[in-house]
Parts: sequence; C-alpha cells; structure tokens
Amino acid sequence: MGDYIVRGVAADDRIRAFAATTRETSEKARQIHNLSPVATAALGRTMTAALMMGVTMKGEKDVLTVQYECDGPIGGITVTAGSGGTVKGYVKNPLVMLPPKADGHFDVGGAVGHGFLHVMKDIGLKEPYSGAVRIKTGEIAEDIAFYYAVSEQVPSAVALGVLMNKDNTVRESGGYFIQLMPDCPDEIITGLEKKISSMPAATDLLRNGQTPESILTDILGEYGFRILEKVPASYRCDCSRERVTRALIAMGSTELQKMIDDGKPVTLNCHFCNADYVFTVEELKKILKEAK
Repeated sequence: MGDYIVRGVAADDRIRAFAATTRETSEKARQIHNLSPVATAALGRTMTAALMMGVTMKGEKDVLTVQYECDGPIGGITVTAGSGGTVKGYVKNPLVMLPPKADGHFDVGGAVGHGFLHVMKDIGLKEPYSGAVRIKTGEIAEDIAFYYAVSEQVPSAVALGVLMNKDNTVRESGGYFIQLMPDCPDEIITGLEKKISSMPAATDLLRNGQTPESILTDILGEYGFRILEKVPASYRCDCSRERVTRALIAMGSTELQKMIDDGKPVTLNCHFCNADYVFTVEELKKILKEAK
C-alpha cells in the first residue's frame, strides 16, 4: 500500500493517536519543486503533520493550512491539507543548503530560523479559525506540539521525519502524534512519557519495517488502542485554469487593463505544483469584460 494515515484512540478515548507513512508524498514534492535535501526534510515533515491534523476535520471541503513565517534561509513554508488525506505545499527557497547538524541529521531548525507558526482551519464558517505561536525550534515536530499546547491546550507528543537516499530521493517519510485529553490519568501520562522517550526516530521505525498501525500499537497497546480509520494520503494540487481565471478577475479591472496595455501574454504559476497558465492578450480582454 502507498502512503496513508491511521487515526485511533486508547485509554477509553482519553488518548487520540495518529501515525502516517508519507514517502511517496514527500518524494513527489521533492520532484515538483526540485528541493534540496534540507528543504525536502522541512516540507516533508510539515506535510506529514498537516495530513494527520487534517483528518480530524469532518467536512469534505474543510481545509487546514500550516504556514511558517520565518527569517531562516528557507524563507517560509506553506502547506495545505484536506480532510480526505490530500496535501500540497511549497517552500520559498527550495534550493536552500545547510551542513548537517553534529548528530548527522538535517538542520531543519537552522533552515527555518525564527518567526511564527500559523495554523488556519477553514471549516465552512464565516471566518476561518486561526492560531499562531512563536517558532520554538524550527524542527517542525516540536513546533506543532508547542502549537497544540499553547493554542488548543492539548498536550501532544509529535515525531516527524524524512530520510533520504544517497541520490537525494526520499527513502522514508512519516511520523506520529499522540494527544492527551483533559481527563487522562497521571499514571498513563507518566507511562507514555517513558515509552515515547525510548522510541527510535520515526524514520528508523519505518525503515525497519514498522507500519503506522504497529507504531501506534507499540506505544498504546497496553492502553487498549483501537484504530478508527485508515485514510490514503497523497500529494494533490487542485489548481485549474478556471481557478486562475477567477484569481485574475479578483485582481480588478485596473490591473487587468495594465496587463492588456503591456501587449504581451501573461504567465501565472501555481506555487504548489509549478504548473504555468498562459493567457493571451485577447483572453485577458475577455476576462476584463467579465470583471466589469
């Protein structure tokens, strides 16, 4: 089976748990954006987190966005996930290069730097829900856990990782996170902290043949872990010429007229999939009529 997310509960629903394997998703992002290894790690971790966060939403059209507004050389990260296991994302500087940390791991924190982590949920209300926290380490997992603790008051343990092959393709990608409900007993919390602290890295688990199901069972099996659903995951951009046309209309008549007066075709690029949409001057004139 390809990429997928597992969602489950334990301890009589006092623990929520998620795990995902996302190798194909991260590799597709790497290919689309021609990402450097550290950019692949940063975007892959963020997409994995967003996928697990996204399946908590109920509506088919619900959308979750995770965005890093940061001062590091990566420039920023934007990821959007749907409730059905789809995700797309990009980084502002896909070619960022940094030496590895002393432990040999990618220096994602160094690439991200300081700033803010924003989480937005569009669930069909008049205004999307939006929360923001300062970036804690830039290593993604710690930032997501910090966001949940501060903005949603949900203690969470988060593990995310991307492992690369020597040819810079993605070998493994995935992660898990465990969330504790307010009525979770102290003895369970203590036991979980001890268990999770002794767990190998998420990518090591996947490389050694573990699955999202077995990872969560290892962590939560003694607390009555049960799977609620398994959702296929994939990188998917929903851009289209129609959507881009609507974006042009939204720019207003003045901007459209400037493009027409320039006398040259206009090319608009989708940040998420790198698709180019070319509009001739005649097409722009037709769009201008619709905008008026």
